Amino acid sequence: MSKPVRAADSPYKVEVVEGKNYFWCACGKSANQPFCDGSHQGSDFSPVKFTAEKSGNVFFCGCKATGKQPFCDGTHNR
Repeated sequence: MSKPVRAADSPYKVEVVEGKNYFWCACGKSANQPFCDGSHQGSDFSPVKFTAEKSGNVFFCGCKATGKQPFCDGTHNR
């Protein structure tokens, strides 16, 4: 697998907690979107680590085509 699977047509709004680590699914195959569940095993993909600098809402990419991993940059609209 060299291209990610499009997991959603919109971003995932997630309330994050300051100091907590999150691992965004880059392959699109995780059953726990937008987070990694290990489904990338055997592929060229790896999860992207994000550590929240402050608590609040963030928008994780769902289409997996963003240029600003792990965040949505609106690419899903194209």
